[in-house]
Amino acid sequence: MTNVTTDLPQYLYRAAEVRDLDEIAIKQHHISGQILMERAGAAAFNVLKNKWPDAKRIRVVCGNGNNGGDGYVIARLAHEAGIAVFALHVSPLEQLKGDAKTASEKLIAAGVEPGKYAADKLEHPDLIVDALLGTGLDHEVTGEMKNIIEDINNSGIPVFSMDIPSGLNADTGRIMGSGVMAEATITFIGLKQGLFTGQGPACSGEIFFNDLNVPPDIYKDIHPAALRIDLKNQLRSLPKRPRSTHKGDFGHALIIGGDLGYAGAALMTAEAAGRVGAGLISLATRSQHAVQISTARPEIMAHAVEQPAQLAGLLQRATVIAIGPGLGQSEWSLLLLAKVLETQLPLVVDADALNLLAQEPARNDRWVLTPHPGEAARLLDCTSAEIQQDRFAAVHELQQRYGGVIVLKGSGTLIIDPSGKVAVCSEGNPGMATGGMGDVLTGVIAGLLAQGLNPVDAARLGVCVHAAAGDAAARAGERGLLATDLMPWLRQLVNLSPVHLPRN
Repeated sequence: MTNVTTDLPQYLYRAAEVRDLDEIAIKQHHISGQILMERAGAAAFNVLKNKWPDAKRIRVVCGNGNNGGDGYVIARLAHEAGIAVFALHVSPLEQLKGDAKTASEKLIAAGVEPGKYAADKLEHPDLIVDALLGTGLDHEVTGEMKNIIEDINNSGIPVFSMDIPSGLNADTGRIMGSGVMAEATITFIGLKQGLFTGQGPACSGEIFFNDLNVPPDIYKDIHPAALRIDLKNQLRSLPKRPRSTHKGDFGHALIIGGDLGYAGAALMTAEAAGRVGAGLISLATRSQHAVQISTARPEIMAHAVEQPAQLAGLLQRATVIAIGPGLGQSEWSLLLLAKVLETQLPLVVDADALNLLAQEPARNDRWVLTPHPGEAARLLDCTSAEIQQDRFAAVHELQQRYGGVIVLKGSGTLIIDPSGKVAVCSEGNPGMATGGMGDVLTGVIAGLLAQGLNPVDAARLGVCVHAAAGDAAARAGERGLLATDLMPWLRQLVNLSPVHLPRN
């Protein structure tokens, strides 16, 4: 159910870094900008033919930069292939410069005269190619350009975007006032990190990549901004189990939560820890819930805990603690969290434990914090909208302030390690926007920590297996997906070899 085409590179870049890669290819390897533009147009046209083989009428909407130049190349190739194509320019052709100007002149020489953009010229095509704005966008889209983007979105016609959907910020994944909602996007030279988080996945549709046949060594001196991760490349961190093992070899996960009326959240966390392979699972919860939980899932050792002192024996036996799901923000909750923070055990901190942490900030290098944007906003004393404006900046600030590993949940979940390296999960789907999904993720990460994975590997693999389980469960439909629908898939996916992963 992911929107990402298989076999994409793992490295992600900011717009400035991709411009540096372009410059290295042009100046050091003597590949002209015009050649790169021709290659980009040809690569895009090849995707177009394969994805929309029945498209007979195409409108290519071109800006006045190199993105527009790519569009003119596509229009020429479509015309030469016998497709009825109409190239629309949003600025006078005489304003074009450099390679984009050359591309427009070649189109005219081939027999296609670009026309001035007008909304009625979008009527009745089979496909619209978005070649308006490139990766250099650094301001809000307003005026005529905003109107054009809204015309495209309101047309009801499939859209294919060049390099990045127009209006999407290549670095942050934020729509800059207005953004094209594409069915597919092809991007070049380097994957832009904004395509994979925030509003990027919704704008981009299916993502294709082409390196334009640049020499591989252009990448050696440009460090990527982030790493794209998925289940296939993260499963390698999960070791194979020797046949001589026993339950004690796979750790004891202690889940703490489930204040009055919230037993379900803690139960889902505990079950998820078991489904990914924790050897033993204990659950410290309110006395009213303990029997109920043991009945619902007898493998979970549910303990009635009303006072922090009652945690002592459980803490001695545990190898990892997950606290927060259903914890609430009562005095009971505060006292249990304070007791947990005295330990030296690895921690996964989620939900109300994060809200309590926001009230009394602390730093800990042993924990994994798993906030959603609302919880992240409370931790940073800002708004959710500010978090979503630049999720990369937010996750860096969270790590600097609180330490450890931070998992910023949402579309394109981000994981930052203590060195500041960011990974972006490219799996998951909108059906997972439902209650309890975060509780399940907390249990998954705790269960992996219990088995001996370090916090970075546990967070990365945990996010990916959780997202992939959501994708698998969503094959029956995204609407109506429940958090507990992931449980059988979690078990199946952590038992797969990377080479045996099913295709989405």
